[in-house]
Amino acid sequence: MVLMESCREEVAVLKPLVPPAFWEEQRKCVGRAFSCSLGATERKLVCVTSGNSYLGSHLVRELLAHGYLVRVTLQNPVDFEDMKELVSNEEMNQLESVVIAKVGNLDSLCDAFRGCHAIFHTSSFIDPHGVSGYSERMAFLEAEGARNVIEACGRAAYVKRCIFTSSLLASVWQGSATEGIVDESCWSDEEFCRGNKFWLALGKITAEKVAWRKAKEMKVKLITVCHGLLMAPSFPHPHNETSLPYLKGGRNMLQQGTLATEDVGNIAEAHVYAYKAMDYGACGRYLCFGRVIRRLGEAIRLENGLKMPGLLSGGRNDVLSEETDEEIQSRLSNSRLARLVALVSQRVSCKQ
Repeated sequence: MVLMESCREEVAVLKPLVPPAFWEEQRKCVGRAFSCSLGATERKLVCVTSGNSYLGSHLVRELLAHGYLVRVTLQNPVDFEDMKELVSNEEMNQLESVVIAKVGNLDSLCDAFRGCHAIFHTSSFIDPHGVSGYSERMAFLEAEGARNVIEACGRAAYVKRCIFTSSLLASVWQGSATEGIVDESCWSDEEFCRGNKFWLALGKITAEKVAWRKAKEMKVKLITVCHGLLMAPSFPHPHNETSLPYLKGGRNMLQQGTLATEDVGNIAEAHVYAYKAMDYGACGRYLCFGRVIRRLGEAIRLENGLKMPGLLSGGRNDVLSEETDEEIQSRLSNSRLARLVALVSQRVSCKQ
């Protein structure tokens, strides 16, 4: 499934834009508290890429709940049907627009991002049905898409802000260096991931690094959210196949105390907190996870729930008791994200 296109295409609008008269009123509010005729709720326009993904759809829902105007980009017209399965009709009707803008087409991205206060880039490659896998080629496309998204944000967004979805995989694979705490300062070793064919990890590393370089060049304010294995509110995840690329090497992550999961709703909420925190100077990387898998029994329950028996446990399906199931020490730290959430919560409560 190749998503990158080199030809020039116009942005196809699947859901109409808000009438121009609205934008005249919106522009009058820029730089203030957006308290004019739009009401007390902020009505900043933000754009979410890949709204047909599981995370993208939850992020759309979270942003709408916070009162933002939301524009969504999709790679292909057929993705619109996938999105409608994930987003309710009521939420679809609340969207400012849904447009086709391929991450390989810089001009179409510029058109899609024009007038936006921030861009939420969830992924350059999405396969909701989990049939095409994640290959070395996909890792390359992930990085190329990231470069285009940041450049388009710098060229066309009304305010140059991007909240970029990365992964814990971009931090946890450090080759032979298996000691010490893994936090936002840690980067996975590209050659180690390439040598072990950890293609999703390689894609997330290279895409995030490209994003940081391009953001500096284009003067885009950037935050990256590096989340753990994405889980659904009702376990297991409805698209189990998409978990397989993440869990390649999962047995080693388990042994090293770096195998972590997070609920999709919490990840979406973390993105919104990160965006709000930009008003107070926040930037940089943030690790996002809720649960570290610390016992073999937990790993067995996870792999069974995902219908991947033996992937993490190596087939050790013995009956384990609390006494025999030794706890693994976690090496992950998400304290930086916790401080960001506390900061935003305090500032918001002070305004009320």
